[in-house]
Parts: sequence; structure tokens; C-alpha cells
Amino acid sequence: MNPPTPPDLHPVEAQVRAWLESIVIDLNLCPFAARPFRDNRVRVLVSEARSGVELLTDLQLELARLADTPPATLETTLIAIPNFLADFLDYNDFLDDVDALLDQYEWSGEFQVASFHPHYQFAGTLPTEAGNYTNRSPVPILHLLREDSVAAAIDSHPDPEGIPEANVAKLEAMSLAERRRLFSFLKPD
Repeated sequence: MNPPTPPDLHPVEAQVRAWLESIVIDLNLCPFAARPFRDNRVRVLVSEARSGVELLTDLQLELARLADTPPATLETTLIAIPNFLADFLDYNDFLDDVDALLDQYEWSGEFQVASFHPHYQFAGTLPTEAGNYTNRSPVPILHLLREDSVAAAIDSHPDPEGIPEANVAKLEAMSLAERRRLFSFLKPD
């Protein structure tokens, strides 16, 4: 689907791109991801941040890049965070800082941030429930999305409200062995 991975690609970026292609796109967890990925309009930034201030700086700079770049050139960015926020609760708490940054720079309504984490767990679920895998990724990720693009994608989809339920059903239909193979980058349940 995408051109071959360049040999000088950061290993974390290669891992995130493989996850994006083999899980998010191939399982159609996000029916809107394939086209920008195929058109090379998805940027993966590997953040070397080890603190909240460093990560918020990376986030601010990347949002400014998106604001200054037309969607036909750059649709979306995934910020991969290999050295910080390994604990899901810490990551989840940090999302409040992300929202505050969006408000501070008046980007709320222009951009939104989707969250992915190796230990993602929806409220009210057990860690081993299949539905949590819809948001599990190789490393913590902040996915920067353009609100206009999200709105257009939702408007073009016949059943946008049914996407999460369909995704959970796909993952529940898999055996534990199939999920472990597909998500081999995660620690076993």
C-alpha cells in the first residue's frame, strides 16, 4: 500500500507505520486512514520527550506544522512517544494537558487529538477485553487530526456511529491466539 520503508527510518516510526498498515488499515478499524496513508500524507514524528514540557513542546510545534501545511500535502500526524508515559493512567492524565494546549493556542475546533497506548483500557472494562485493542498501539501515540477532515469523513460514511461497535465485534471474533499474533508487539494477556 505504501512505498517500501526507507532503511534510515527510525525503528519506532517503522513499528508505528507497520501497526497503522497491518492493524488500523488492514482491519479497517479506521475507514478513513487508508487514503492519506497511501497518498503519503501521514507523518509519524518520534518524540524523544522524557517530560511533559518536552512533549507539549513537540505537540505545539507539530500542530503549528499542520496549521501551516495544506491537508493535500499533510493530512495528519502521529506523535510516537517511546520514552515517556509508559503507564496508561499517566498517559490518560496527560491528555488533560493536551486539551489545555489546544485551548491555549485556540486550536480547539481546528484540531483534535486521538489517543492510542499499548495498555489502552476503556473505562468500565477489564484490561483483557478485546475492545481495548482498538486503541492499542506499539508505543503511546497522540494522533493529531484536522476537525474539518474528521467532519467530512463522518459525513461521507454510511454509519459513523457504528464504527466503534463494529471494531469491537471484529476483535471479539478473533481468538486470543489471533489477537496475540496480530498484536505481538504487546505483552501477552
